[in-house]
Amino acid sequence: LAKDLLHPSLEEEKRQHKKKRLVQSPNSYFMDVKCPGCYKITTVFSHAQTVVLCVGCSTVLCQPTGGKARLTEGCSFRRKQH
Repeated sequence: LAKDLLHPSLEEEKRQHKKKRLVQSPNSYFMDVKCPGCYKITTVFSHAQTVVLCVGCSTVLCQPTGGKARLTEGCSFRRKQH
């Protein structure tokens, strides 16, 4: 029952709602996705609501789901730093 409210652990902060954290921060992010066919890099939003196609070879890079977008198998990604 004794819990430090001013210094929560990183796991506790990540689990909380985005508005109820000690410092508000979004759950979404942008990422660079590399196409497995032509190795071109495309910037994709983590919670994309449309199908994202590769610019070079027009293969599907990610499919929308209820929340986060699901990357296609074989695609590698890197989270963008702000």
